[in-house]
Amino acid sequence: MSIQLLSPDTVLKPKGHYSPGIVHNGLVYVAGQLPLDANGTPQLESIEVQTKQCLYNVEQILLAAGSDLNHVLKVSIFVSDIAHWPIVNATYAAIFGDHKPARIIVPCNQLNYGCAIEIDCIAAVKK
Repeated sequence: MSIQLLSPDTVLKPKGHYSPGIVHNGLVYVAGQLPLDANGTPQLESIEVQTKQCLYNVEQILLAAGSDLNHVLKVSIFVSDIAHWPIVNATYAAIFGDHKPARIIVPCNQLNYGCAIEIDCIAAVKK
């Protein structure tokens, strides 16, 4: 089986040695997405804006893979301050709607570029 590397133009090209997404054997693995726009500008206005930008980036990679948010199986969320959790959870719930993937929340120190959140996921490719 082949491995497909994804790097859509709608998300920032990585500066490190990784791919924004990988498709293999019917699954999409999305690398951690910070709240950076396609030009690399951090969107730091609020934790709600940051969460929306992270999930937008995740969605763009999923779409490039032939998937979408409704096919997400597992989400990992890293937050610099667990006090952000109520707003992150409400924003996440509004975007995912009735779909409830498995999920983990990991409190951590400050993330790159002063970001307060990073999100990655694993999803199924639509058949």
